[in-house]
Amino acid sequence: MVKFVNMKQRNVRENIKIKGGIKTIKSAPRNDVYVVLDNIKAMENVGAIFRTCDGARVKKIYLCGITATPPRNKIFKTSMGAVEWVDWEYAESAKLKVKSLKAEGIQIVALEQTDKSIEFTKAKYKFPLAIILGHERNGVSADVLKLCDLSVEIPMHGRANSLNVATSAGIVLFEVVK
Repeated sequence: MVKFVNMKQRNVRENIKIKGGIKTIKSAPRNDVYVVLDNIKAMENVGAIFRTCDGARVKKIYLCGITATPPRNKIFKTSMGAVEWVDWEYAESAKLKVKSLKAEGIQIVALEQTDKSIEFTKAKYKFPLAIILGHERNGVSADVLKLCDLSVEIPMHGRANSLNVATSAGIVLFEVVK
């Protein structure tokens, strides 16, 4: 005979209470992790990445090049309001922003398939670090890739060569901060 566990889905208030309340969430330390969006085209991806960065307690997101910035309804809606919780900054050039982060001693990690990339679960991450996420079709731009200390990838076992950029961000960020 199969036993069923009686469970009830928690609501937003219950989840916030478990985390100690809004003030505790707001004041909790952030991880020493930065995210650089290098020409992300779809606003829905930007919003989903904001939401993921909030969940992973990322310190700051850099929106570079053609990447859309808040306030935009599509970004806000997909982020479920996380744009108000995660620090962000626009930079015209991902290359210059990455150079600046590297000069601060931040490890630069591209989430990209390269001839030198390693599986994301086997990488030796050093904090502080910045994860670079590239354009949905073209990936991390070549001039940014040259500045990276490390390239990691998610193994793909089917016909598709990659996952959606926002999905990939979630997989790698939660590995980095675990």
